[in-house]
Amino acid sequence: MAISLNLEPVHHVRLTVTDIERSRAFYTDVLGFEVAIAGLPPADDPAHAMLVENLQGGIVLTGAGMLLGLRPADEERTSTKDKFDPFRVGLDHLSFQVADRARLEAAVGTLDAHGIPHGVVTDLPVFGIAVLSLEDPDGIQLELTAPL
Repeated sequence: MAISLNLEPVHHVRLTVTDIERSRAFYTDVLGFEVAIAGLPPADDPAHAMLVENLQGGIVLTGAGMLLGLRPADEERTSTKDKFDPFRVGLDHLSFQVADRARLEAAVGTLDAHGIPHGVVTDLPVFGIAVLSLEDPDGIQLELTAPL
C-alpha cells in the first residue's frame, strides 16, 4: 500500500563547501539569497549550543522560498583534489525556478558580468521548462529553470 506524506515545497537544503565566505558571496551576490544566520549568539544565550550543533561552522541563507545552509567541508576528509561529482551517490544538481524565459536570459547577463561560466538556455519541452546550467564555486551543479 502506498503511503502519501503530502509533502510541501522544500524547506531547506544544506551544501558542504570548501570556503564559506566565497560561497556566501556567490549565493548572495549572484543568486540573490540573503543572510539569515551568520555567527553565534553569546555563550550564555540559550540558543548558543543549539546553533553550534546545527550550523556546524556554517551559515544559513534565505531566498527562493527556502533556507539554504552552507557548512564547511571537514578538512580531515577533504583533499585539495576533492571536487563535487554529480555521478557519485548524493546530490546530482540543485535547480531554482525563475518566473519566465526573460529572467533566464537576464541571468545570462548577470553570470557573464560576474565571469561565471554557464551553459546556454535550452528548451526541454518534454518537461515544460527552459534550463540554464551553471556551477557554484565548488563545482556543485546548479540550474535555473523557467516554464515554457
